[in-house]
Amino acid sequence: QFEKETSSRVENRTKQTSTMSDNVLRCVLVYRLENKSGGDDNIADDGVSMTSMSLSPGAGVSVTMLAKYDHASQYESHGGASDPGSLYGGRDKSYSDAVGLVVSGNPPGAVNSDATIGGFNVVQSTVHQVVYGADMDGLCLAVITGQKYPSRVAIQMLTELYGQFSQNFGLQAKSATTNSLTKKSKPMLSSICKKYSDLNNVDKASALIGKVDQVKISMQDNIAVMLKNTEQAETLADKSEQLNEQATVFKKKSTDLKKQMKCKNLKMTIILGLLIFGILAVILVPLILKATKKD
Repeated sequence: QFEKETSSRVENRTKQTSTMSDNVLRCVLVYRLENKSGGDDNIADDGVSMTSMSLSPGAGVSVTMLAKYDHASQYESHGGASDPGSLYGGRDKSYSDAVGLVVSGNPPGAVNSDATIGGFNVVQSTVHQVVYGADMDGLCLAVITGQKYPSRVAIQMLTELYGQFSQNFGLQAKSATTNSLTKKSKPMLSSICKKYSDLNNVDKASALIGKVDQVKISMQDNIAVMLKNTEQAETLADKSEQLNEQATVFKKKSTDLKKQMKCKNLKMTIILGLLIFGILAVILVPLILKATKKD
């Protein structure tokens, strides 16, 4: 039983790793960040930073999840994985709580301009990527993607979403309770996720890479066809050479057989001639001798 459970966990973890190591947009979340009383302002330098996944909450930042939207509709629970590299912290841990721990442990960098999102962090595990940033008032937006999703496109998405969300729910976000804005903001979150789920429509570099990949695939197919045709031509050449060799051997054998038949016919002719000569000699010699005696 233990071996079966272990095998099942390994299979689930392998499946999750292969699924999330892609360029798919998964979930988008909205938080309110507040400094805890007596806590230090643990703010990094402005800009985008790359760090390893950490699920230990920070000492000076309180995180409240205001809204969430699971675009992939299948990542609310991690299926029991609990290793440090996983996005999820324990069995049946919701992705919003897990990302909240990430944001609390490594808050966004400082922002110098009002009504602007910045201080973006890109946090990666072995299978996930979380990109998030915040404004001066603590309104924090985050997105979960596969590892191959470009972080610059995720930042572009969060920047666009921030303008929409702050305009429609900025005041409510300052006092809203946990998950109270999910239903209200769902159309907005769904629309932005749908737009940015197709990289070719929002990122010229991704579109160019896609075209290059198509050209590569086309060239590979053409090369494969050429190699196949070359192989077929070589096969035909080999068969033709074999036929030529067989024809040469056949011609040589037929010539030898013709010579053998000529020799055999000559021998038969000589034997037949000697036989006829012998018969005539047997018949004519006595007659000649008899005729001579009478004379």
